[in-house]
Amino acid sequence: MPRGRMLNSSGQKELPSTSSFVSQNLISGRRAVFWRAIGDSLSLPAFILLTTMMGFGSLARVSGFEPSMAVAATMLIWGLPGQLAMVDLTAAGHGLLSAVVACSLANARFLPMVVSFLPTVSRTASRPWSLFVFAQLLSINSWAMCLKAFPGVEPGWRGFYYAVFASSILAAAVAGTLLGYHASGVMPAAMVLGFVFLSPLFFALVLSAVTGLPGRLSLVFGCVVMLVANALVPQMDLVVTGLVGGTLGFVIGRRLSRSETP
Repeated sequence: MPRGRMLNSSGQKELPSTSSFVSQNLISGRRAVFWRAIGDSLSLPAFILLTTMMGFGSLARVSGFEPSMAVAATMLIWGLPGQLAMVDLTAAGHGLLSAVVACSLANARFLPMVVSFLPTVSRTASRPWSLFVFAQLLSINSWAMCLKAFPGVEPGWRGFYYAVFASSILAAAVAGTLLGYHASGVMPAAMVLGFVFLSPLFFALVLSAVTGLPGRLSLVFGCVVMLVANALVPQMDLVVTGLVGGTLGFVIGRRLSRSETP
């Protein structure tokens, strides 16, 4: 029998299964996964967070924060809306309780993200405390980028990929915080604070690559609804945009997809 030829019980040649071809294309191994995660983070996310957190570092210095407090806010809160709320309330003279409540409400969006994301990496978490570490490291950027990269990574190595990727962009965020803090006296304030808007812009670009008509229509409707909601109810514009724009995009997209299906 020629080498590599497999025969079944009826004497016919067997072809390799589709799953074998798929598994050969998935990344595995500590070295390969590590460098893929580093490469993915350095491609754009780390640069975006570096420049974004420069804006936060500049704002923290103007508000009277010490560099150590600015870095602690980046590492522990790890969500720009919550960090901005903390700096704003603290600078205005509000108490610790107000700052904690404001940070919690601003970062409440992470709850559904954590619930939907952790099952994708929980099989690699050997100890319960590692899930808390994974949850703390989660950000919008790591959530979006990892869900996009996970189909090309072996399931058993997705937790390692996520840990390396999230840690690298967190390190870039800390570096950006310190750089913006110390560069606020050199660069124009408007330029440094303008870096804050790079992160939501990058996140919008990542979501624009989403597959499926419902997801794309949700992004389009969200942009339109945001303009109206910000003019009518600026205090609740994000909530209204998510509920109205996302729902319209999902419902209309599903109906259009079904109508196109033969």
